[in-house]
Amino acid sequence: MGRKRKGRDISGWLVVDKPAGVTSTAVVGKVRWALEARKAGHAGTLDPEATGVLAVALGEATKTVPFITDAMKSYVFTVTFGAATNTDDAEGEVIATSDARPTDDEITAALKAFEGDIMQVPPKFSAVKIDGERAYKLARDEEEFEIAARPLFLESLVLLDRPDADHAVLEMVCGKGGYVRAIARDLGQALGCYGHVKQLRRVWSGPFDVDEAVSFSVIEELARTADLDQYLLPLELGLSDLDELRATDLGFARLKNGNPGQVLGHAEYGDEVWVSYNGTPVAVGIYRGGEVHPNRVFNL
Repeated sequence: MGRKRKGRDISGWLVVDKPAGVTSTAVVGKVRWALEARKAGHAGTLDPEATGVLAVALGEATKTVPFITDAMKSYVFTVTFGAATNTDDAEGEVIATSDARPTDDEITAALKAFEGDIMQVPPKFSAVKIDGERAYKLARDEEEFEIAARPLFLESLVLLDRPDADHAVLEMVCGKGGYVRAIARDLGQALGCYGHVKQLRRVWSGPFDVDEAVSFSVIEELARTADLDQYLLPLELGLSDLDELRATDLGFARLKNGNPGQVLGHAEYGDEVWVSYNGTPVAVGIYRGGEVHPNRVFNL
């Protein structure tokens, strides 16, 4: 029999304003330690040098992570023109340069080609798996390989600022699986001048906004005290894209045991919904004519 994991049984979200120079995994570890939580995970990796929203799920909220991972996200980032790097960001080795610099109008015109449903090739230094190996590991070993293009929905990509001829500040809103570094790379290629990401900040992810995020300094200051709990957000925020239905007394008892249960309210037949009982999340499942067939049950 496995050893029981130590820690507090707390469920909810802590939205962190991730600083540069820290991995997403390290943030989760810090939050889990600071809250003495039994279980934690994040909803969408940020590169180590990126900053901004990193939503950390605690306890039963980890069951809602896929809904945040699939949600729309917004990034503000700075592109450096005139150089391509092997990592598509400023941390990498410069592999090509150009003296050409685009005008504001040329940038604005080029951005239109990136909006809507597009195909994107992830950076070679990424966590994409190639024959069971992470692409970044193959790239570090200087192995030759190709990454297939993947579909991406990009809702908007706009020019916010042009600090100088070498840089442009852009804002992007996209769906699951978008690589900002790939956007910078491909934009530089489209403009004939090369490009890479200099700075990157995620400003919101699904329902979570950077204005609500907790800094690392606050987490460290309040670690292992009850004061840090005040920053916890409810589990159900991770379900904000789903309709909420309410369980009947009998439905609650059945759903808690993983069985289909009766609900009050209505949704489209076959829709995925979440179910509450007396204000507490009970389950996520498929609505089928007056009852919900659960695929996730919350033990709250």
